[in-house]
Amino acid sequence: MIEQVKQYAKTHRDAHLNALDQFLRIESVSTDPTHQEAMTSAASFVRDYLRGIGFDTARIEETAKHPLVFAEYVKDPALKTVLIYGHYDVQPADPYELWTSEPFEPTVREGRLYARGASDDKGQVFMHLVALEAMMKTTGELPLNVKICIEGEEEIGSENLYQRLREKKDQFDADFAIVSDSGMVAEDQPTILYGLKGFTGLEFTVTGPNNDLHSGLYGGAVRNPLMAMSHLLASMKDTDEIVKVEGFYEDVEPLTEFERQLMQAAPSENYQTTLNIPETVSEKGYSAVEHTMGRPTLEVNGLFGGYQGEGTKTIIPEKATAKLTCRLVPGQDPEKIQQLLVDHIESHTPTGVRVTIKREPLSAKAYKVDPDHPLIVQASQSYEKAFNKTAVFVRMGGSIPVVEWIDDIFKIPVVLLGFGTPSDRLHSPNESFPLKNFDLGIETLIDFYMNV
Repeated sequence: MIEQVKQYAKTHRDAHLNALDQFLRIESVSTDPTHQEAMTSAASFVRDYLRGIGFDTARIEETAKHPLVFAEYVKDPALKTVLIYGHYDVQPADPYELWTSEPFEPTVREGRLYARGASDDKGQVFMHLVALEAMMKTTGELPLNVKICIEGEEEIGSENLYQRLREKKDQFDADFAIVSDSGMVAEDQPTILYGLKGFTGLEFTVTGPNNDLHSGLYGGAVRNPLMAMSHLLASMKDTDEIVKVEGFYEDVEPLTEFERQLMQAAPSENYQTTLNIPETVSEKGYSAVEHTMGRPTLEVNGLFGGYQGEGTKTIIPEKATAKLTCRLVPGQDPEKIQQLLVDHIESHTPTGVRVTIKREPLSAKAYKVDPDHPLIVQASQSYEKAFNKTAVFVRMGGSIPVVEWIDDIFKIPVVLLGFGTPSDRLHSPNESFPLKNFDLGIETLIDFYMNV
């Protein structure tokens, strides 16, 4: 029966790509208030498509900003229930002049579908809809109970989703969740993403005098905020990439030898070649792959103050500002780490300046599922059948807050089954998605749903 279902998807491929074309033409840019009508149109597209394939309960639910789409199919309460999550909002397409083709006029070139949202995340969301359609139209039913949550605020931090999931826990509750908002480590390499890093951060400003000063008249009497900032930042991490903030590593879950072997076995980017850097620099005792996947980081994301124009301007600037973020691993609590950063800054601030700190409100804990979990094993087997290649297991240095929220609220495993590739250019001009992965991804999802 699985082969018949897969054949349905192949037979109706052109119709599916035409529908995806319509979806991608909707300029659902969540951060831009001028696109509000498009946001509603994108939500309506998802709702209507779900209704058309048999989800009669599909509906739009309003939030404080952009609507989400919810649908439910209950075959038998005794069966497993999956919660499928995705998002229909996209990043702005700017700068338009760098696109080879129009960002909201889908175009196929050399086996890739080019459009904003082709990979992140409309294309991958639509693959789930096709897989569900193929099962419904071929067998007349689904092999498990399904709940679907497709939101419109992922690209702006999912501002209203956490509260909705918590307030309506019974509505979204399931035995496990599946998210396709990630990718593979190489073009044709099935990849099981079994962990994500957490996130926290802050911005702080060092202020000295009440205005910029003549460095000849005041140098030697007044502390320079930029120099004070430099001392502060240097105190936070050494040249071995070891964070010196007291307590930073206290709750870190250590990497096991098994996980280190998994990480080393996965294909990885050659940073020296792709980034044109002299060498990689990682935490002492860990490789670049191990550090990016499984060890916490502290990075300066922005640093500004003083004169920025051409030539020289001999001043002691009034203030200097830095933006910091940390990527966290299992065991670390974002609020605790944020407080440790605050404590460190306040205790290491040089004399002669004042410091003000603005905490980043968005944070997330790290997420990890056991690579040997039956759902993960099934996902890897489904991948391998479709792509005819053994899956590799990795953790990702990025964060997907909704995954941590689902874990926190529902205490269920989340299967991260993504089909994007390193060449997709997410958030950049000329975003694209390989049509080969569209086809094989649908096969993977069908096999997974029918065997789980």
